[in-house]
Amino acid sequence: MSRKKRHEEHANHERWLVSYADFITLLFAFFVVLYSSSQVDKRKVGKLSLAIQVAFQQMGVFETSNTKMPLSTTEAMPFQDAQVIENVVRTDDLRRIVQPGQGVMSNAVGSSEMIGIQTEIEKALSPEIRAHVVVLKEQREGLVISLREIGFFDSGSASLRESSEDAIGRLASILSQRSEMLRIEGHTDNVPIHNSQFQSNWELSTERATELIKVFVTRYHFAPDRLAAAGYAEFHPVDTNITPEGRAHNRRVDIVVLKSNIDSVASSPVIPAKPRIQVETPRIVERPHE
Repeated sequence: MSRKKRHEEHANHERWLVSYADFITLLFAFFVVLYSSSQVDKRKVGKLSLAIQVAFQQMGVFETSNTKMPLSTTEAMPFQDAQVIENVVRTDDLRRIVQPGQGVMSNAVGSSEMIGIQTEIEKALSPEIRAHVVVLKEQREGLVISLREIGFFDSGSASLRESSEDAIGRLASILSQRSEMLRIEGHTDNVPIHNSQFQSNWELSTERATELIKVFVTRYHFAPDRLAAAGYAEFHPVDTNITPEGRAHNRRVDIVVLKSNIDSVASSPVIPAKPRIQVETPRIVERPHE
């Protein structure tokens, strides 16, 4: 009986192709996931940056701009044409809150009234404006009338100069006929003060604001509930404190004529308080007996 000859087994040298194919498939899937994740992150960053900008503009921290913010990876989308972002920000809300290219609130109540007040004050205080001792500017909260120290106060003093009484009277004659709330803000430069009357710039700035309120109430019969005093010391400068000119601009008293939609800001006076340090009392935790 003949026996069948066994064929010699040949080693399979192509088995590595299976592992290689699996590796290539996994590598392709890995890069696909990375690419898709990066696209989602870009969209999220665009949405987040838009939401942050709207929030800051609504609070008046930053002025509005024409900056275009991309919300997708395919094409840029202008700020004023933003679409719905996860039911948080809508086009109508953005148009109501911010008008691109302007530094004020677009539909804020009383904007036209502020223009009328500003025109009257510019006419009444035209000599002081030309002398650069009075500066007018409109902000989100309303019209700001800056009375610089050089024209109204002596250095280190909270008493109004006699030479400023005429300008104060002309200004009061206009504001007394209005009903808007007024916030009087005292500001200084960053040079420390220490004399027999004031121990710090906080006290000087607050006292100047309070002094102007006294004049409005006692001499010009303003309703006290229209007024509020605030002292900001050197912490809200409008110019640099490096040069003498900049420090002179920062030493001022601002009269803020508040728009009617944010009158609640002046409902109570702002009084600077000393920082308080909170110390937590250590708590003793009883452990159960084992």
